[in-house]
Amino acid sequence: MSALLQVVDVSVKYDAHTVVQRLTLHVNRGGLGCLLGPSGCGKTTTLRAIAGFEPVTSGSIHIDAQQVSTPGHTVAPERRRVGMVFQDNALFPHLTVEGNVAFGLRALPGAERRRRVDEMLDVVGLQGLARRYVHELSGGQQQRVALARAVAPRPAVVLLDEPFSSLDADLRERLAREVRQILREREITALLVTHDQNEAFTLADQVGVMRDGRLLQWDTPYNLYHEPRDRFVANFIGQGVFLRGTLVDPETVDTELGLLRGDRAYALGDGRAVDVLLRPDDIVPDAHSRIRAVVRGRSFKGANILYSLTLPSGSSVLSLFPSHHDHDTGEPVGIRVAADHLIVFPAG
Repeated sequence: MSALLQVVDVSVKYDAHTVVQRLTLHVNRGGLGCLLGPSGCGKTTTLRAIAGFEPVTSGSIHIDAQQVSTPGHTVAPERRRVGMVFQDNALFPHLTVEGNVAFGLRALPGAERRRRVDEMLDVVGLQGLARRYVHELSGGQQQRVALARAVAPRPAVVLLDEPFSSLDADLRERLAREVRQILREREITALLVTHDQNEAFTLADQVGVMRDGRLLQWDTPYNLYHEPRDRFVANFIGQGVFLRGTLVDPETVDTELGLLRGDRAYALGDGRAVDVLLRPDDIVPDAHSRIRAVVRGRSFKGANILYSLTLPSGSSVLSLFPSHHDHDTGEPVGIRVAADHLIVFPAG
């Protein structure tokens, strides 16, 4: 599968401050990518550089085999065939829904423009709201209008900048699923920027975790969760804790939860102090286990209960128990480790 969007060794500076440092990624034709990270990590600046709003100081950006950014040369945003969905929608309040969607279609003949608008409103499920104004719509409906407007000109790539951040959590997740389905069905290439990992994992095939202007890992959501290559990625993605241990051999760590073995070898040196990443699904209930922990906190999730547990040493771990394992705070429970992947970093 060919890459439609390519970002190669790109850096972006504001005055003397480097905001994005030598970033490389690609999104295949019809693929959905995401840049994920905390505020100020450079993800929105990267999106703006791809859109043509920021010049690059090194590297190059290619969209559909066209070189659109190099140092000293920037193709104008309107010539990049890029659709944008902004955090605040950026809809025109004086225009109706159909007027907003038609805004980027002014070069088309009237009949074709009307047909394209009707098609896009049908795609986003707003067929009956064409004559409404923006203030008459809910937040979710406004985002659908913004998506329809971005997709209507049939761009090469759609860029989404924190598009669901103003919505409540339930609506965010539902709308992310709907947007993924729309983009998938129309084979639209897209790149999303967000600080919300649930949003990233719901929408994207490939996710890149950024920190301080650097792309630490560009990978599938599964690999980011189970095979993080960087300690920050391991800590940022999902829930989990680090438990201190000693590397016995490249595949075995001795911890207070016993000897842990995984499917990866670590050439850090036998006897080295290490930290083992343990996710809540790595710790399972076992009434017959010799390892006892005390419940310090609990969060009911419906099918599961997320427990915060304290080990005899005072270290804490998280564990997901089936919801019929109902334990009170202060109650001792038996646990064991059931981790297929052993994620180890030098002790820090």
